[in-house]
Order: sequence, then C-alpha cells, then structure tokens
Amino acid sequence: MSPGTGAALRMLAATADAKAVAEIGTGTGVSGIHLLRGMRPDGVLTTVDPEPERQQFARQAFREAGFASNRARFIPGRALDVLPRLADSGYDLVFCDGDRFECLEYLAESLRLLRPGGLVCFEGVFADDRTVDSGPQPAEVVKLRELLRAVRESPDLVSSLLPVGDGLLCAVRR
Repeated sequence: MSPGTGAALRMLAATADAKAVAEIGTGTGVSGIHLLRGMRPDGVLTTVDPEPERQQFARQAFREAGFASNRARFIPGRALDVLPRLADSGYDLVFCDGDRFECLEYLAESLRLLRPGGLVCFEGVFADDRTVDSGPQPAEVVKLRELLRAVRESPDLVSSLLPVGDGLLCAVRR
C-alpha cells in the first residue's frame, strides 16, 4: 500500500467518524494501522484473511504501532464465508483488499454491512493501469471493470475514484 493510499484511508475513517470498520484482506497490517489511526479511539477493526499467519504478523504490527489488543478483531477464513456472519448495517466503513475475482461479491456484502452514510473502499482498482487499457485484459482486470461499472451505476452509491497508489475506489451508501 502506498503512503498516499494509507493517508486517504486514515482521512476517510476519520471523516466517517468510524467506530466499526471491516477489512477484507489483513495482509501485513499496513492498511489496518492506517484505518485504526483514523478511527475513533473506541473503534474496533474487524479484519478477515484466509491466512492465519498474516493475521499473526498484523497483530504484532498493531501492537508495535501502539494499539491495544481490543482495538482489532481477527477472523481467519475466506471473506465470502465470514462476511455473511457479520451484522447488517453494523459498519461505518468496509475496506476491500482481497481476491479481485470476488470484488463484486464483496460489494454486495459491503452494502449489507454498511450503515446509511457508510463508506466502501476498494484498493488497487487501476491494476497497474490495466483497467484503462483498451486491449484484451486478464480476467481479474475484467472483474475490476465490472466492479467500477457496478459502483458507478448503483443508485445506492455516490462514488469517486481516487488517483492514489494503484487506485482507491470509494463510495458512500445512501
């Protein structure tokens, strides 16, 4: 994640006065640290990743960044298996940085999870500038183009594509 993307996430979490954030794709914890820095002091980040080793690494990174252990809830598992168990309208922000082939399903789950006025953000939507190329593209880029179209055409969302890092697609649920 680029510093610009991290700064944007921090600012978006602060703007939403986020108390409950869901993250798809824990990774090494970099995005989670940015989100936690923007969230309310009593906020909790729920982060989902299929690799428990990554979550252990992120748990350590959160500790080293000074966050109390009760500020993050780590759920190991495939996002599309875990997300249906999370509360409807219980989240202020959902950050998606998981399997690009599942981005449309993440969008559907995010709309269910978000309160009205909540934000959904997708990282990496430029796919190294491949989403704007006119030639034939790999299946993951086709999926990202479908995501961009779905967000743009949704009457339930107000969206913006931020040109930070590899592209940060953000949308507010009406």
